[in-house]
Amino acid sequence: MQPLQNIRILDITRALAGPYCTMMLGDLGAEVIKVERPKSGDETRGWGPPFVGQPYEAYAGESAYFIAANRNKKSITVNIQSAEGQAIIKKLAGMSDVLVENYRTGELDKFGLGYQDLHQQFPKLIYCSISGYGRTGPYANRPGYDAVIQAEAGMMSITGPKEGPPSRAGIPIIDITSGMFACSAILAALHSRNVTGEGQLVDISLFDSHVALLTNVASNYLVGNKPPTRFGNAHPNLVPYDSFTARDGWFILGVANDKQWSQLCEALNRPELKNDSRFSTNAQRVMNRESVMSELNQIFSQQDSHHWLDLFTKVGLPCGRINSVPEVFAHPQTQARELILESQHASAGTLKLVGFPYKFSHTPAEIKNPPPMLGQHTAEILSHMLNYSDDEINSLRDNGAI
Repeated sequence: MQPLQNIRILDITRALAGPYCTMMLGDLGAEVIKVERPKSGDETRGWGPPFVGQPYEAYAGESAYFIAANRNKKSITVNIQSAEGQAIIKKLAGMSDVLVENYRTGELDKFGLGYQDLHQQFPKLIYCSISGYGRTGPYANRPGYDAVIQAEAGMMSITGPKEGPPSRAGIPIIDITSGMFACSAILAALHSRNVTGEGQLVDISLFDSHVALLTNVASNYLVGNKPPTRFGNAHPNLVPYDSFTARDGWFILGVANDKQWSQLCEALNRPELKNDSRFSTNAQRVMNRESVMSELNQIFSQQDSHHWLDLFTKVGLPCGRINSVPEVFAHPQTQARELILESQHASAGTLKLVGFPYKFSHTPAEIKNPPPMLGQHTAEILSHMLNYSDDEINSLRDNGAI
C-alpha cells in the first residue's frame, strides 16, 4: 500500500511547476490523469534535445525535460475549448479528489472550469491553482516564468560572484519549489477535508514561493535593514563557509560555529589563527572575511583536495568535493540511496530516471507508470472510467474534442 493510493488527481498543468507537483503525488501512490491538448500536448515534450523513443505527432520523441516531471501519470488529450471537452473535464473533476491547474489567472473560468463553478458542483474537490503571481494583486494576470521570477523576486541579486553579474540558479528552482509547496499544501487540504468534509482553493504562486525561499536572507534584511548582496559561494553570516581551491581543484568547507573554527585551526596545526583576535569569534571573522579567506586559501593551495577532505572528515568538519553531474551519479551515496531508477517506456524502452528523495519504511514510493506518450490513455479513461462507447469516442475524435 502507498500513502495516497486511494486519491485521484486531475492534472491540467504543463511545463514544470504543476507537473512536478503532480508527479510527487503520483510517486506517493495517487492516480494522476494528465490532461493535454490534442496533437500539441504539454509543450515540454518538445523541449530538446535530448529525446528518447521514436518520433510521433509533432515530436521528435519525448524530451528528457518532459520525462523528468511526468512519471506515474496517464495522458488523456482533451480540447477544453470545446463543449464536449469541457463536459469530459467536469466528469473527471467529479470523480477526482484534487484538480491541479496552472493556467493564467481566470483563464479556466471562461470555460466553466474555474474554482467557483467546480466548487459549487463538487464541494469536496480540492482545487489547486499554480500561477506566476497568484490570484490577487496587481500582477495577478501576468504569466510567470522561472527566470523572470528569479529576477523580480530577488534571487538573481544575491546569486553569483561578488563582483560579477547577477546570476540565476543552474536549475529551474522556482518552478520546482513551487511544485513542492503545492504538493505540501494539497496534502494539508486533504487532511482538512477529512475533518470538515469540504474541499477548498489552494492558491500557489511562483512569486510567493520565491519570496518564501529567501528565508535567512530575507530575515537578515527585515531585521538588519541592510540590503543583501552577492557572496558567490560564501555564507552571509558564517566565515569560513565557502569554496576553496586546493592544488588540484575545488572543494567546499563549512565552519558553523567557534568550536569548529578551533577544530579547523588545530587540524591545520595553526593555533595562531585560533588565537588571533580578528578571528576568535564568528562575528569577528565575518568582519574580517577577506583576511580569513586569504590565510586559508594560501594554506589549501599547498595540497591536493583529497588531503584536506580526508583531514576534515576525520575531525568532523562539514566538507565536500565539488562534483560534476556525472560524478554525482557515479557517487557511492547515489548508488546506495537508489537515486537512479529504471522504467519501461512505451516507445523508448528502458529509461533511467532520478530516484525518489522520500524514503518510507512501510509505504514506499514506486514507479507504476512511466512518463506517458501523448494521449496514450485517452481511450482507456473515456471507456473504462467515464463509460463512453467506442462510437462516442470516435465521434469526439472526429470533432477535435479529444
